[in-house]
Amino acid sequence: MAPPSQRGRIVIAGGSGFLGMSLAAHLADSGCPIAILSRHAPRAAGPWQHIPWDARTLGDWSACLDGAGALVNLVGRSVNCVKTPGHCDQILRSRVEATRVLGEACRAVASPPPVWVQMSTAHIYGDPPTAVCDESSAFGYGLAPTVGRAWEEAFVEAMTSPERSEGSATTRTRGVILRTSFVIGRANAGGAGALGTLGALARAGLGGRVGTGTQGMSWIHERDMNRLFERAIGDEAMHGAYIAVSPSPVSQREFMRELRRHAGGLGALGIGLPAFAWMVRLGAPLVLRTDPDLALYGRYLRPKRLLDERFEFEFATLGGALADLHARGRSATVRSWD
Repeated sequence: MAPPSQRGRIVIAGGSGFLGMSLAAHLADSGCPIAILSRHAPRAAGPWQHIPWDARTLGDWSACLDGAGALVNLVGRSVNCVKTPGHCDQILRSRVEATRVLGEACRAVASPPPVWVQMSTAHIYGDPPTAVCDESSAFGYGLAPTVGRAWEEAFVEAMTSPERSEGSATTRTRGVILRTSFVIGRANAGGAGALGTLGALARAGLGGRVGTGTQGMSWIHERDMNRLFERAIGDEAMHGAYIAVSPSPVSQREFMRELRRHAGGLGALGIGLPAFAWMVRLGAPLVLRTDPDLALYGRYLRPKRLLDERFEFEFATLGGALADLHARGRSATVRSWD
């Protein structure tokens, strides 16, 4: 497995957000030259090049893909919002249009990246109350599964477009899809994550059971997520879709219990007031300006392909993951890809 630093420039599309900044710093520390494609420059300076684009139309930005060692696509409007028709349209279009134009750019350059790592959502499996889903499980029903399918279909279309000439360099691009859910990590220049208020609620003593509290929360530590990106870039054997979560999903009740232990404030004293479903449905849109379903539903996931291929998680348990963040003096933040 060739380390990413030996592959040349890594292009991160949508790299100015929480996960993009974390990945850029991780790869830069390994000696990789980084180019970040985003509408606005990252809020913090770093050892990377920023290239502006609109994530929709082909332009001069595509030159950064010529001779690049890898492309990572993280583009997508945040799902942490009230699901108005306009927001739903933006959530879908931002993902599909960016993926399509990246495909056009790869076909337009003489030497496209040999590997394309595509972000996707584990919410593609829906919200089964108790079933534990792996890569072989049926997709779900609703907005998020519909967006997830459209996102991945756009990626497959970009990878297999008939516009590619037989035997050309672009036909040999390897594709990896990472379906992830909650990424827990440190607030950075890219923000605090879509559900970064969880820690604040826990410290205030409000981080208790939400609804039934039995809904699944599948998560992954940001370091394991970055290591997984690194492996997907460097391991020629990786291809196709993977569930990118830790092997230890927990219920929402258990997740908040662990978060309270490390959050400080009233949460560390064991205080975690519950929120009934009706309270969440009224309060989430009005107070937090977000979708109540993000808190009321969830899913239990098993990363079967990663386990079969012997990917070793540094943080396989939630307690260990939160303890690591706490030990480094930084509060946990959560980025949702649901």
